[in-house]
Amino acid sequence: MFARAFRVRANTNIKGSDRRKLRSDVAAAFPTLSTEQLAELIPNKEELNVIKIHSHKGEAITVYMNHSNPILFEAEKVLYPTVYTLWVYPDLLPAFATWPPVLQKLAGGADLMLPGVVVPSSGLPQVQRGTLCAVTLLGNRAPVAVGVATMSTEEMLAAGMKGKGFAVLHTHLDHLWEYGDKSSPPTLAPLVTDSAAKESAADDEELQGKEPVSSCSPEPEQHVDIRGLSLRDRDTCAELLGQEELGENRAAEAAEDASTEDQQEAEDSRTPQEQMDALFNQCFFHALKCKVKKSDLPLLTSTFLGSHMFSCCPAGKQLDIKKSSYKKFSKFLQCMQHQKILQVKELNKGVESIVEVDWKHPDIKAFAVPEGFSSASAAQDSKSEDREQVYHAPEIIPLYGVSTKMIPLFQESGHRKGSVLSSSEVRNIIISYVKSNELVDETNKNLVKVNAILCDCLLDKSEQDEISHLKWDELLSRCLERLQPLHQVTFFGQEPVVRKGNIEPIDISIAQRSSNKKVTIIKNLELYGLDPQCVANTLQQKVQASATIAPAPGAKDRVQVQIQGNQIHHLAKMLLEEYKLPRKYIQGLEKAPKLGRKK
Repeated sequence: MFARAFRVRANTNIKGSDRRKLRSDVAAAFPTLSTEQLAELIPNKEELNVIKIHSHKGEAITVYMNHSNPILFEAEKVLYPTVYTLWVYPDLLPAFATWPPVLQKLAGGADLMLPGVVVPSSGLPQVQRGTLCAVTLLGNRAPVAVGVATMSTEEMLAAGMKGKGFAVLHTHLDHLWEYGDKSSPPTLAPLVTDSAAKESAADDEELQGKEPVSSCSPEPEQHVDIRGLSLRDRDTCAELLGQEELGENRAAEAAEDASTEDQQEAEDSRTPQEQMDALFNQCFFHALKCKVKKSDLPLLTSTFLGSHMFSCCPAGKQLDIKKSSYKKFSKFLQCMQHQKILQVKELNKGVESIVEVDWKHPDIKAFAVPEGFSSASAAQDSKSEDREQVYHAPEIIPLYGVSTKMIPLFQESGHRKGSVLSSSEVRNIIISYVKSNELVDETNKNLVKVNAILCDCLLDKSEQDEISHLKWDELLSRCLERLQPLHQVTFFGQEPVVRKGNIEPIDISIAQRSSNKKVTIIKNLELYGLDPQCVANTLQQKVQASATIAPAPGAKDRVQVQIQGNQIHHLAKMLLEEYKLPRKYIQGLEKAPKLGRKK
């Protein structure tokens, strides 16, 4: 309901009888609240505002504010508590626990599916269809979402905990939460039932000398890493968090086999978006554990993604933030910052950097390097990179996509709109088309007769009555011009990436500043896998001049390097000789100062 921005229509103060009526409505909606709690939630004298808003779907919603935080919202004459209220009264609603990574999906507008609900040993709360419920994260009783049950507890269990369980209305991190003070959920220890306590006591007697599980309460801000864990492993994590008690002999072979099968089924049932989220989590923790060192900080977020996370991506897979639930890398990092894994700051205007990493965080310590990667070798590689970072120029291949206008010419060879072809493939298709349709001129083999399809695809309207033949090279060049330009970039050790348009060259320009001073500006380094901060530092050492980075005008998520003086000679030597970049991908080298003249 609040996954997207809403429009505020009115903001007024609640007075007198309206305040008493609201308190009466809240008491009727939530009968477990005591008189003192009602007076605290709906105070008599403190400021209490009501805001009329419209959601992005056009729904009329009333929001009640207390102490600058939304405490309640009303839709279709039904009152709902916000997460700010539930943090004060965590037991106001029946609560269902889920895994921490699920929160980002809920905040993005997803409903809570039953496979994501953790079933404790004491059983699920008994609810009916339509019951208002809270959603918590495993190990913390503080609710992070409010939703309505789409089926009863009996129906959930009868369905094998599959299907949609809760229609989520509001979450921590959504736009309604952002309308408040944006505080984080408190850390509230899970409640231990009497039966669980008895089981724990019995286990203590059996263990004899081993540390009792019941004394193992979660530390504040502790998060559970579930990446790569089997269902049996997840049970163990839940045990440590006081959620489930397992017997010493639980790991029977039959149960282990069933757990493996369930895990495989769960992985197969994940949507492409959930799989991309999991891949980003895996590469994120892999990069922090094996690639990034404290000496690397502060580290540009773009460099962290392009140089470190991409290198941790398993073979055959490709990171694409647009295919994840985060949509933007900044939102992904914001989620990780909320979990206190790292800290991101804007050191320069519009340029974000990672300034701090908590390498003692449980999620980083618990992360296991995937098979195919050696943790020791990865750490050694990282140390080698600290001493000398080796750059490999990417392989860039121009490609062409079949456009709508060119479909008639390419459909004979089995290609459709959007088909991606290399220049040699385009050439072979055109030659085959010409020969199969007998369009080679009998008197001059260098000419090709223009039939109706070639006329429509390759000739402008003004040319259609004038041109009846084309030379082979002109035919091919016209064809390439009318196809959609694409390019494939392959960075060292990574899978090829196909992008639209022609790749922009590294742009070097000279600008004049105050007092007739000149500066050299370099743009588009990121497109070639170069770290702008690293280039700036290297240039600064080579020429002994001040170098800075700043947001590139008109280019989202890119920065430019600026260094004092005309440094194109030094820059050309570094790009062409050290980095081995082809000259055709560098623009502005001709602006180097003439020899013998003052730079």
